[in-house]
Amino acid sequence: MDIYTRKSYWKWWLAFGGAVIILISLLYTKYLADRLGAEELHKAEQFSEAVKTVTAFGLDSAETQCDVTFAFKIIENNNTIPVVLLDENYRIESYRNLESNQIENLDTAVVRRYLNKMVAKWSDTIVIDHEPHFKKYMVYSHSRLLDLLKWYPFIQFILIAAFIAFGYLAFSASRRAEENQVWVGMAKETAHQLGTPISAIIGWIETLKLVNEENPDNTEMLHELRNDVTRLELIADRFSKIGSLPELSTVNLINELEKTRDYMKRRAPRRVVFDFPSVAETLPLEVKMNAHLFDWVMENLLRNAIDSMEKGEGKITCNVYEENGFACMDISDTGSGIPAGKFRTVFKPGYSTKKRGWGLGLSLSRRIIEDYHRGKIFVKKSEIGVGTTFTIKLPKN
Repeated sequence: MDIYTRKSYWKWWLAFGGAVIILISLLYTKYLADRLGAEELHKAEQFSEAVKTVTAFGLDSAETQCDVTFAFKIIENNNTIPVVLLDENYRIESYRNLESNQIENLDTAVVRRYLNKMVAKWSDTIVIDHEPHFKKYMVYSHSRLLDLLKWYPFIQFILIAAFIAFGYLAFSASRRAEENQVWVGMAKETAHQLGTPISAIIGWIETLKLVNEENPDNTEMLHELRNDVTRLELIADRFSKIGSLPELSTVNLINELEKTRDYMKRRAPRRVVFDFPSVAETLPLEVKMNAHLFDWVMENLLRNAIDSMEKGEGKITCNVYEENGFACMDISDTGSGIPAGKFRTVFKPGYSTKKRGWGLGLSLSRRIIEDYHRGKIFVKKSEIGVGTTFTIKLPKN
């Protein structure tokens, strides 16, 4: 199992753990809200009984002063539950706790609006019946504390999600910065390490040319050796450009594709067919690019395509077209294909399907195309056992 598959599994497990925490929070909050709601119902019933006692005392002198005092105490202690008292004709008589900052001397119209809000949100009515003297209705609603408690898990979820999102963005930015430093350091060090032996080999080649001027066979061999050293110089130059903005120039894309095709065709198995646009038959298409780095990207794609073909036999096709101001290339092969879930993973450093692969080629290719050329590179389509199509988009000149 590769590192990115393990990382994906860890993400799913973390998401599952987060969902469990949120579910537990919701259930526990609901439990507390239900307990608090039952307690408020009990207090509302006590309040209604206290109102009944106080009202009855004004009509019946037989009520004891102690009972009225206790009832008044219950009424005065209600500082949380919103209550509106109506007479038998539904006219407002009194009210309590209609808002956190209680306004004195509210007129009936204002209280009626609060009453409508209570009914629209949630409310219940208790009938205070003392036949034959009076009949009243007490409308009460949840306290603000209970309303806030019901919203608590959602607020908690938003805060946790925001914390995770900001943490992830910060961690990703830090990780990308570290990756950039590693890439730049590795590339510069590789170019530096290649420079010294390349210079020495060039010196030895020139010395051998002087010694073998009269031997044509050796001279031809030294010429080919010099070509290979030139190739090494090109590789060192490519690595030296990683980490700094390369110089872009106007290049005919068709010519550059043909150069890359010719180079890779000489190094591919004979049964691999290359179907690229012909310079003679295709109109020039000019693009701003760094030719050395673009050739590197194409070589990576073509080498991967060749490696994916069983028995070294297949076909590599390149279609060029224009779309929305971009010069587009579809590079298709008839290789083993890429699983659907790995279309983005193949561009991450370290991911490789090869036993001895480093997983750097496509990662460098994406950096070159997207960071240095402001273009796009992605897997357009792929099917196991059928082949893969990569798409490169570069801004037109």
